Amino acid sequence: MKKKIIFLLGLVVLSTYSCQKDQLYQPLPTSISNQDGAPFSTAARISAQVTGLYAPLRSGQLYGGRFQIYNDIKADNWINSTNNSVTGLQTWNGTIQGTSSEALNLWAQCYTAINDCNLFIDGMKTYGTAVVGTAVAANYVGEAQFLRAISYYALLDMYCQAYSVSSGATPGVPLRLTGNSAYGDFSAAPATVAQVYAQIISDLNAAEASLPISYGTDATSNTIRASRNTAIAFKTRIYLAMGQYNNVITEANKIVTATAPFTATTGVAYALQANIANVFKSPYTTTESVFSEPFTTTEAVGSQNALADYFNTTGATEYYINPSSALFTDVNWKATDARRGFIKTTGTKMNLTKWSLGSPYLDWANVMRYSEVLLNLAEARVKINGASDAQAIALLNAVRQRSDPTTVFTTADLPSIYQERNIEFLGEGLRWADLLRLGLPIPAKGTITAIPVGGFGSTYIWPMSNAEQLNNPLIGR
Repeated sequence: MKKKIIFLLGLVVLSTYSCQKDQLYQPLPTSISNQDGAPFSTAARISAQVTGLYAPLRSGQLYGGRFQIYNDIKADNWINSTNNSVTGLQTWNGTIQGTSSEALNLWAQCYTAINDCNLFIDGMKTYGTAVVGTAVAANYVGEAQFLRAISYYALLDMYCQAYSVSSGATPGVPLRLTGNSAYGDFSAAPATVAQVYAQIISDLNAAEASLPISYGTDATSNTIRASRNTAIAFKTRIYLAMGQYNNVITEANKIVTATAPFTATTGVAYALQANIANVFKSPYTTTESVFSEPFTTTEAVGSQNALADYFNTTGATEYYINPSSALFTDVNWKATDARRGFIKTTGTKMNLTKWSLGSPYLDWANVMRYSEVLLNLAEARVKINGASDAQAIALLNAVRQRSDPTTVFTTADLPSIYQERNIEFLGEGLRWADLLRLGLPIPAKGTITAIPVGGFGSTYIWPMSNAEQLNNPLIGR
């Protein structure tokens, strides 16, 4: 008899979910009634559910910290300093197994978020639209579609081969698009990588069409909730991961002006901050902050999930900057560059101070910044038009000269763009994603030798969660 896996944890349950506890075991057999639509019976209840959809992604196990951390420490810019298996050691040294806590917990957190979104979308179709009206319902469902999309992206990023491998024909993850609120058999074969990306794009396109243009003057909501431009910005990341450069350009052109200073002229008014340090300090709601995860004293991320605890010296200092990484091979990365101000040397070790607060670690976690959109567009234009593309050069200069006005690029060659991304987003969770999509090996770091590009069963990508393998006989790997 097939084992049964439970994807419940509906909206009511998720309100009590603790983002600081490992999900090492399957939930007990149980079920949650839809209560005859009671959660969708009033506009206030529906609105509360929408804000609750963000909680699983804000968890320290996902975009609240660990997803960005895993993407950074899996690559080459960090050296482990604590030898603590709880804080990503196996991801860093390339020995992760399907039973490792990071492989189990990220998988569970992503599907918790996905199931919450599915339950909400289903409930709105059956009950909610009649309560709040078509227009408001579309806004709310757009938020759920956006959150589902970026949860599926996180799964592809860590557990699957790049889209560039066989144009995404390799195994992806199960596409679960209907909410599950009761004990049952939810076995599902994995869709291909291409099929999962297609669903992500479908969700983001639908979200773009239905999300609010903005939340007006509410800078906090414009930063921590999805609006139309949030979906567009994420599409530039997704299409770049797929190597679909013309689509990157099409999407970026919606929120990036043709010439400097580059801004979004409709919707949320994205623009670079004059001083990059402004992005990483209160109130964390700058025009550069496309999407961030907030924390308060009553909802903190937890020390072993916090970016500052991993990369700064405010806590355990789990990792320090690898002095031999590609960061320091660029002789043009000058000592006067403002981004070097984030690097603090303590004794013989370098740490990162972007996130400066100690316990209870209330720095917001950056998920996407406008400078990424600019560099995504620059890379795509170079791929299509070559390194002499005038806008690509201007975009690259906009990011560099914000922190180093003395450097002027006269061409926008791809190595320069890749290096700029490495410098600009140190600690923010893009390094591994770049290596993966470009089909590059993980360079050596400390005592860890280089890890060649490889498929399933290699140390290059994560193995699938052992809990999924045990409970889903159709998973196939």
